[in-house]
Amino acid sequence: MKSTKLNIKNGIFKKTIIPKVCLHQRKGDKHWGSERSFGSRRLQAERPAGKNPRSVEAAWACHVICALPDGKANAADSSFPRFGLGGSSCLQKMMASQLVKPDTRNCKRPRELEPQMPDSPQLSSLGKSDSSLSESSGLFYKDEALEKDLNVLKKYMEKTHQKTVIFGQEKTLPCIAPLLTTVEETPQVISAGVQGHFPEWLSGYLLRVGPGKFEFGKDKYNHWFDGMALLHQFKVEKGTVTYRSKFLQSDTYKANSDRDRIVISEFGTLALPDPCKNVFERFMSKFEKPAITDNTNVNYVLYKGDYYLSTETNFMNKVDIETLEKTEKVNWTKFIAVNGATAHPHYDPDGTTYNMGNSYGKHGSCYNVIRVPPEKSDPGETIHGAQVICSIASEEGMRPSYYHSFGMTRNYIIFIEQPLKINLWRIISSKIRGKAFSDGISWEPQYNTRFHVVDKHTGQLLPGMYFSKPFVTFHQINAFEDQGCVVIDLCCQDDGGILEVYQLQNLRKTGKELDQVYNLIARNSPRRFVLPLLGNLNAPEGENLSPLTYSSASAVKQADGKIWCSYENLYPEDLKEEGSIEFPQINYGQFNGKKYQFFYGCGFRHLVGDSLIKVDVVNKTRRVWREDGFYPSEPVFVPVPGASKEDDGVILSVVITPNQNKKNFLLVLDAKNFEELGRAEVPVQMPYGFHGTFVTI
Repeated sequence: MKSTKLNIKNGIFKKTIIPKVCLHQRKGDKHWGSERSFGSRRLQAERPAGKNPRSVEAAWACHVICALPDGKANAADSSFPRFGLGGSSCLQKMMASQLVKPDTRNCKRPRELEPQMPDSPQLSSLGKSDSSLSESSGLFYKDEALEKDLNVLKKYMEKTHQKTVIFGQEKTLPCIAPLLTTVEETPQVISAGVQGHFPEWLSGYLLRVGPGKFEFGKDKYNHWFDGMALLHQFKVEKGTVTYRSKFLQSDTYKANSDRDRIVISEFGTLALPDPCKNVFERFMSKFEKPAITDNTNVNYVLYKGDYYLSTETNFMNKVDIETLEKTEKVNWTKFIAVNGATAHPHYDPDGTTYNMGNSYGKHGSCYNVIRVPPEKSDPGETIHGAQVICSIASEEGMRPSYYHSFGMTRNYIIFIEQPLKINLWRIISSKIRGKAFSDGISWEPQYNTRFHVVDKHTGQLLPGMYFSKPFVTFHQINAFEDQGCVVIDLCCQDDGGILEVYQLQNLRKTGKELDQVYNLIARNSPRRFVLPLLGNLNAPEGENLSPLTYSSASAVKQADGKIWCSYENLYPEDLKEEGSIEFPQINYGQFNGKKYQFFYGCGFRHLVGDSLIKVDVVNKTRRVWREDGFYPSEPVFVPVPGASKEDDGVILSVVITPNQNKKNFLLVLDAKNFEELGRAEVPVQMPYGFHGTFVTI
């Protein structure tokens, strides 16, 4: 594995790559001082004679600890948006201890995530710029020695060089900028013009959410994920369709609106200091505890019969699905010690909800499996009774994996620890460095991907150590158990730089520049992995532990006891014609956690979905719906009442266009043959959104 060695002599830095190093300090010809551990990485520095031997440590401690917010002693006190990094005093003490006190305990700590052997493609940064720490050096009043030491911090926190890799040759992509601009809400219900027909049995609300406002005053958001949540509602009843939309009245939305500027930071946008403050006040504001965004713009989730809007912070907003009004704001940290939860929970048939969320404390970071009971004991309850049933320690305490979702079978939770890393040092210091939180995420393909399996009834983490080559997944398709194995199907890609690409300045490009952006994105495809459980783990080295004859996925026992997993492609060869596939959906109510045959998704021959696809994972065939110049949303499957077959039902998708002379519409397809049954047009501009659900009425 690689770490960075910096030799400091007479103010000159030399950077080399070494297997593992520790911090040693030299005074004259004598080595003295202490070792310093930063997770599994170490920094070696040699000081010129006569310099303060602890100034390197002092600079590190001063710079980082000054950036730490004050907070509660509870490690679950979230202080950073999107990833909910806790700002607790115990976390501050832990960091100060690691940075200042001698500690050699971690020098021989074994690593579970092994370096990846082959070179993996990396995506070049797009739309990002580097800035120095000069603005923060004022904290130390131009002390030259300390300024030099701050450069050590800067070099340690730099991202590694990334080479440009071309993943495609698409040309002349149409401009989609109108799909990524601010729109007006439509709070009053309007009737949609129906062409064709909507089945008489189809009755309910299609609810969707996504970003719909990208600026306040002169302040503009940088990333697609940052826009203010816009709620959409299509009501289908007896063949008729109505539409309405409202901006979520979150505290973030209200604060930004009141001041006509961005006052709360988002994933890719740092809120700037109040321009009305003087220079000193603006400078000191860099060290204030940042407010947490409650701009829950990712998905509708269900807890105890109530619907909430969720993102990945510690906040959710409860909403009335009929009026689209916010009714309550809920904070996860008031109930359990987590710093947030995903926007993709799973549901048991009895209504029990499972989710995952991170926590940060003196022992490092953990991935927590959360269980919320199905029923209320009091009408005013929200997520009361939630509990953490299992905590999985991250391999690197200050560099946990980023994840967007997880898998679930009848008996197990499957968590994927992937080498898309959250550098907590960068997150903690982002405000003082003038960077957004997204600057703390990096794709590090020198590490492999690991699968963790948890018994969801007992909370026990199974001992199997399952690894695969580095990949990134944001959405699982399905998972099930068969012949003593867990089978998990995912939408995967081999490069994790995609989060950097989805900055608004990239998505709004035109012509060759837009083609270049798209061609730098790794293609997403459906894959199957097989994870043998306890009964198979005593097999000899080199044996494929998978007994599944219908899958080419393998799980080979290694000499060190680990299991190396190779995937099976779930798609037909001609699926590549559709670019990537994302936003996978299944007949969830009847087949989640069970063996299944079909899933539905969006094809991506553009930076947003431009087709709808039905994939048969058994026969590896596909069906496609596409209309040139239109961009469909995530498909939602709605089963026919009393359906006996897996694909007896319809697919609903909101289809939008950048062409102002054409109308957006709600599309309904026959899920079996994937042919259009009807559409309901509305004369309203809509931005491209994220996720949603259908609620039967």
